Amino acid sequence: MGMTMTQKILAAHAGLDSVVPGQLIEANIDLALANDITGPVAIRELKKADMDKVFDRTKVALVMDHFAPNKDIKSAEQCKECRDFARKHDIVNFFDVGRMGVEHALLPEQGIVASGDVIIGADSHTCTYGALGAFSTGVGSTDCAAGIATGKAWFRVPSAIKFNLTGKLNPWVSGKDVILYIGMIGVDGALYQSMEFQGEGIASLSMDDRFSIANMAIEAGAKNGIFPVDEKTIDYMKGRAQHEPVVFAADDDAEYERVIDIDLSTVPSTVTVSEGNTPSMRILSSKGRAPPNSTRLLPDSRV
Repeated sequence: MGMTMTQKILAAHAGLDSVVPGQLIEANIDLALANDITGPVAIRELKKADMDKVFDRTKVALVMDHFAPNKDIKSAEQCKECRDFARKHDIVNFFDVGRMGVEHALLPEQGIVASGDVIIGADSHTCTYGALGAFSTGVGSTDCAAGIATGKAWFRVPSAIKFNLTGKLNPWVSGKDVILYIGMIGVDGALYQSMEFQGEGIASLSMDDRFSIANMAIEAGAKNGIFPVDEKTIDYMKGRAQHEPVVFAADDDAEYERVIDIDLSTVPSTVTVSEGNTPSMRILSSKGRAPPNSTRLLPDSRV
């Protein structure tokens, strides 16, 4: 049986020839990420477990992007805890005030993540880096702590959903509209599965589109979202990636739980609105106005 892109990356990092959905594995990680909310929790867990160490000071990233600049004493203390830990262990990728930015935009821009990586982050939207062809997923702070100390993480190999993208987006329609459109599968529509984006339509998507789509894979309950590596991906990483990217591709006979076909030319512009206490998604016309009966309720209380 062939493997999906996600399964190939996990197999390689676990030192295995192949893996199958549901299999429990221990994999080497290329990066452990935490921020100023989740970082202090991970650091405390490390100290509690007598594991106050890092497996590789170049493969840990701490980004102060939630409460920095600090709004109060508590948020300042959170950042100080991360700052002290970074200084103690000489962590290379520590981003504080003056250097930091939104973590999931910052790491790709700085070339800290690349194709073929296995990345864990104590933030649910760590799945963003799947746009580069990496396996990237959010974990709890305790799992992140274990990754920081050991350079390893355990996973249950996910099954997959294939999203076959064709056509091209219309003017003013973006990757954010695509992932909101995919919201039709519901907040648990891809529960612990990999969302594997394929098809000729990908070539027309910018890297920003792909980052936006991969970023919200978690909103469908997915373990990760991932795009194939093409010329746009290679161009984005060229002169930027701090380590050599590794390109994986799904086998032709890879198995998917289901295949969802999406013609990008049919994806409308959308906005999320709140009507009372119920989040919904409203389709916009090309003139930026919502046509009658254009509101679709989101399947849960999450937007």
